[in-house]
Amino acid sequence: MTGLLELWWVWMAAALALAVIEVLVPGFIFLGFAIGALIMVAVVLASPGFSAPALLAIFAGLSLLAWIGLRMAFKKQSTAARIVRDDINDN
Repeated sequence: MTGLLELWWVWMAAALALAVIEVLVPGFIFLGFAIGALIMVAVVLASPGFSAPALLAIFAGLSLLAWIGLRMAFKKQSTAARIVRDDINDN
């Protein structure tokens, strides 16, 4: 009998659940975990011989890389604060 973490659909369900949580709790916290779980579907399908601790370690690494990638992609949008120098009512 195979372990639960060795089934691809478990990782797909986890990715979907984490994506739903991200929609409910915004902030790009759970999106990295969802992307990591989605990539784990391909890892489990490509090489089914990994043990549960190895799969969890790979998931942690992939989630970290996805989170770092998201921070780099969305950092440009949140760093620039708008400075208002002229008031519309100053005329």
